[in-house]
Amino acid sequence: MSEPEDVSRGLPATSWAVLGMLAFGEELTGNDLKKWADWSVGFFYWSPSISQVYAELKKLEAIGFVESRVVSEPGVRGRRLYAITEPGTDALRTWSRDAPVEVPVLKHGVMLRLWMGHLNDPERLKALVAAHIANVEVQLRRAELHADHADNEPAWSFPRMTLRWSVRYFRAEIELARELFDEIDNASAEFAKVADHDQFGSPLPISPGRWKNVEAHVRALAQNSSDI
Repeated sequence: MSEPEDVSRGLPATSWAVLGMLAFGEELTGNDLKKWADWSVGFFYWSPSISQVYAELKKLEAIGFVESRVVSEPGVRGRRLYAITEPGTDALRTWSRDAPVEVPVLKHGVMLRLWMGHLNDPERLKALVAAHIANVEVQLRRAELHADHADNEPAWSFPRMTLRWSVRYFRAEIELARELFDEIDNASAEFAKVADHDQFGSPLPISPGRWKNVEAHVRALAQNSSDI
C-alpha cells in the first residue's frame, strides 16, 4: 500500500507564514492578514501585497489547510473569513519543528549601490547611507511601538519576542551604517590608486578575473586554519 501524498511538500515559506498568522485562534480576512503581516513578520521576513496574501490563502484552502466562510451583515458587503484547519495546524507544527534551518538571504539595496560605488562620488554615497539610516530609524520606532502594543497579551508573547529582536536588529543596522561614512572615505582613497580605466571610465583591475579564484582561496584558508 502506497504512502498518502504529503500535500505540504514543496510549500514555500510564505505559505507557512500565512498559515502561521492563522494559528492564533482567530478568523481573519485577507485584509486582516495583510495588516497582521505588516504589524509583525514584515519587520523581519515578509511584507506581502494583498494579492500575494489571497494567492497563498487560495493555495492553502485547496489542500485543506485553511477553510473559509462568508459572513454577511445587513447593508454591508459580505466578508470572507479564513481559519486554519486541524490538518493545517498539524502540518504547521511539523514544519516549525522539523524544517531545516536556512541561511537568511539578505537583499540590501544600499549595499548593492555601495558595491558599485566607483560609479558615484563619495558625498553622494554618504547621502545614500544617511537616507538609509533615516529609513531604518522609522522602522525602529515602528517596531518599538508594535512591541509595546503587544505587552500584556500572553497570546502574543512570541510575536512580541520577535518584535523586540527586530528592534535590536534595526539598532545594529544603524550602527553598521554609521561606520560606512569613514569607510567610504577610505575606499575612495584606495580607489584613487587605480592606474588604468577603460573608455567608459570603469577601473581596470591589476589581475583581471581574480574573483574567479575566490572560492579556491577561501577553501585554502579554511584548510590552513584546520591544520593549525
